[in-house]
Formats: sequence, C-alpha cells, structure tokens
Amino acid sequence: MNGIELILIAVVLYLFAYKLYGGFLIKRLEVNNSKPTPSHTMNDRVDYCPAKSPVLLGHHFASIAGAGPIVGPVIAAGFGWVPVYLWVLFGAVFIGGVHDFSSIIASVRHQSKSIGFIIQSYIGESGKKLFLLFSWATLILVIAVFTIIVADTFTHVPGSATSSVLFIFLAIVFGLAIYKFKVPLTIATIAGVILLFLCITAGNYFPIQINTLSWQLILFAYIFAASVTPVWILLQPRDYLNSFFLYALMFGGLIGIFFAAPSINIPAFNSFSLDKVGYLFPALFVTVACGAISGFHSLVGSGTTAKQLDKETDAHLVGYGGMLIEGLLAILSLTAVASMVNKEFIDILVNKGPVPAFSLGVARFLNAIPFLNISIEAGQNFSALAVSAFALTSLDTATRLARFMFQEFFELKDEPVKKSILQNRFVATGITVAVGAALTFSGQTMSIWPVFGSANQLLAALALLALTAWVSYLRKGFLFVLIPMLFMFAVTLTSLGMLIYTNFIGTNYTLAVISALLFALAVMLGIKSYGVLTNNKEIIKETV
Repeated sequence: MNGIELILIAVVLYLFAYKLYGGFLIKRLEVNNSKPTPSHTMNDRVDYCPAKSPVLLGHHFASIAGAGPIVGPVIAAGFGWVPVYLWVLFGAVFIGGVHDFSSIIASVRHQSKSIGFIIQSYIGESGKKLFLLFSWATLILVIAVFTIIVADTFTHVPGSATSSVLFIFLAIVFGLAIYKFKVPLTIATIAGVILLFLCITAGNYFPIQINTLSWQLILFAYIFAASVTPVWILLQPRDYLNSFFLYALMFGGLIGIFFAAPSINIPAFNSFSLDKVGYLFPALFVTVACGAISGFHSLVGSGTTAKQLDKETDAHLVGYGGMLIEGLLAILSLTAVASMVNKEFIDILVNKGPVPAFSLGVARFLNAIPFLNISIEAGQNFSALAVSAFALTSLDTATRLARFMFQEFFELKDEPVKKSILQNRFVATGITVAVGAALTFSGQTMSIWPVFGSANQLLAALALLALTAWVSYLRKGFLFVLIPMLFMFAVTLTSLGMLIYTNFIGTNYTLAVISALLFALAVMLGIKSYGVLTNNKEIIKETV
C-alpha cells in the first residue's frame, strides 16, 4: 500500500460519513433552524456573537487542531502505521465526530453553556462543580505548556514571532472590515489571505529577536487581552484567517502525495509497547487524541463555538465536518512519516521530535509538485511555522475557555441576576492567567505532561457521559453516545491506573497523586450518573 491509497480511502470514507452518519445525527438530535440560537437571543458582542459558518469553521478548526493531530500520530507511528490509521479513520467518524457535533448542539440547547452546566442539569450540582474544576485545572496546564512551547519557538525561530504578531494586527483589521465597515466576506477573505502570506514573508526579513522570558511575559499579557476582547475583533477573524494557513499546508501536502506517490516504509505493525509511551492499549488511544477524539474539543464546542453558532444546522459543518478535516490532517501526518525509511523516522523522532519529522515529510511532498518549485528547506520552514501558529491559537482559546469555566463555577444558583465579583471577566481572566504563569515559572510543567493525555481523554469520556444523560432525557436512542462513552472510560481509567502504578513505583509521588485524583473523579461521576440513568428505567427501556 502507498500514500495515495491511504489518502483516497480516508477521503472517500469521510465524505460518505459526513453525508450518512452526519445525517443520522441530525435526525436523532432533531437539529433544525426553527428557533434562534443563543448567539442571537443572548448577543452581547463580546462572547455571544453570530458568525457565518465558514468563519466559525475557521475558528473552530484552528482552535481544536493546534499541534495535536500532528504530534500524536507521529509519536504513535512507533506502534506501526496500521493501528494509528484505523483509529483515526474510524475514531473520527464514530467517536470524535459524535462527541464534537453533539457537544455543540447540547450546549446550544442550554444557552450555549459548558458541558458542566449540562452535567448539572441531568446529573447534579456536585457533578458540575467537579467537572468545571477539573476542566479549569486541565486548561491551566494547557496554558502553561503552550506558553513554554510558543515562547521557545519564537526565541529559536524569530521569523515566526514577527509573522504571528503581524497576524494579530491583520486579524483586528479584518474583523473591523467585516463587522464595522460591512466589507463582503469574499472580498475581505481574498485580501486577508494575500496579506496573511505577506506576513509570513515579512517574518523572514524582519525577525523579532528577544529572549524566552520576555516572550513568556508578552504572551501572558496577550492572552489576557485576547480573553476579554470581543470575539469579533480578534478571535473570530484571527482563527478564520489562520485556518487558511493550515488549509494551504493540508492541500499542498495532499496534492504533493499524488505527485510523490510515496511508498509506506515503516512497519504495518511494530510493537505492542513503546518506551515512554506505554502499551498499545490504552496508549494508542491516549496518544492519538486530536484526529480521532479529544476532550478539549468539547470545551471549545460548548465554550466559544456554541456562542457563535448562527443556526443549529451549521453544527453539521462546523462540528462534525471540522472533526473529519482534522482526521484527514492526522492521516497526512501519519503518511508524512510513514513514507520515511524506518531508521530515518526513528532517528528524527528521537533526536529532534515529532514536529521536525512531520515538517520534513510534508516538505518532500511539497517539493514533488513540479509547478511550485518549493525547496525542501522552504517546505520545512512553512510546515513548522504552521504548527507554531496553531499552538498560539490553542493558547489564547484555552485561556478564554478557562475563563468561562471559572465564571461558571462561581455562578450563584439561587440568585441568577446577582453576580459574584469572581464572575467578572477581567477578574476571572486575571486569576486564570496568574495561576498559569505561576505554573509556567515553577519549572514543573513539562514533568506533568505525561498525565495530560489521559486527562484530555478523560474530558472526552466525561463529556460523552453528560451527552448520554442528556439524550436519555430526550427519550431518544442514545447508543451512539453511550458506546463511545464506555470505550473512552475504559481507555482513560486503564491509562490512569497504569500511571498511578508506574509513578508510585518510580517514586514520582506528585504524578501518582494527580493520576489518582483524576481516577477518583471519573469513578465518582460515573457512579453518580449510573444512579441517574437507572432511576430512569422507563426512558432507557424506550430508547434502547
């Protein structure tokens, strides 16, 4: 089998899945445009603001993608290309797509509140508090880790810093043009994309060279501002324009595969165990998150995306379609490294990391396109810049989402009109950024990273748990969310159990305790939800 066959099978399957299984989800959840969405009924021009579906797809895709669908498949390719390919191929269709689409619709039906609010409605107040606390803590980890990654990238590749800064100013101008001066989206997009690639070129000529600490401080100031700024000024337009960057990378890489016709050189199956990764089960399903399913998606979908959804039917393109596009990116990443000689792949992965391995593979595909004349070096720089740009996107989206979680945690249930000072968006953002900064400067961030994969997938399991409870109350068949939920709980609980054991044996008691707390949280919510569902035996009997 070669790279062309891998891509064609994925494209055909995803097209059929979008039409058929996506259509099934639309019918099962009765998605329609009979009622206005919260982006209209609660429009505050800050967080709730309707966006056209292409713009919202750009924001959503840029936010959920990040480096996840690139790094995960590259690392897991050590197991062999077949396990990764099958997990991405079918996971995106039957698990990740269901998770993302249903999270958006459920949120829209509940005033575009988070999954935590849905847990409160169907499982209980204590369940909501536990979920929000866990989600906020996970997002703090994302903020700290991605701040380090982006600051290091800007320091070592100063041209990417210049391009990213210019992207921000371009996004503000684009947002004003669309929403204030009513420039048609098509005209603004053409001009914006041209200027976007000029920003990339400018980065090569005018690099910003400052040290890592300075970049970290600048990034903390930036994410604070980005979190409290109305979405139409920065978040929507920046992510929309940035999505064209990734679309260009994907399109160029996919076209290049047809010219390069790469053979698949790494083993179809290599090993049941990888050093520093773990056993095939559950490590594969935790390592390859974005591209198949990721709990972070539910936070984006029910956090920022649902607040900008113009009409319910847009969730098909944005939620389900966005997940399938990300799955295709993950398969491109797998193909890029699988086309290398196995020894070369292992050497690059071990000595340089997953992003350089991905960048080299895609650069070779781009180089194979005869009419573009892109050198291997230029292709590597372009690919690496795309990854860093989306790491920055994930960083400021995570900050806004953490602010939402913080505000919702302190909602006054008995006095809905009265608001706590901790619900103020400036206060909530300030505390969130301060805690993220403290973790960043503690020097402990990267040591906690092994737990993050399990925590992220546990978020997915908890989101599917909430969705199962919600759909059961609708008196609808809920096997389409129940089965993915049970599978993800099996994955995360097994993974966390192994982390508890290995870290305790290795005397890394901090990670052992964190893993144990996550495990306990999952079990408590599972037991609580089981009680809720079994108390609705008539509903379960009717729907199943």
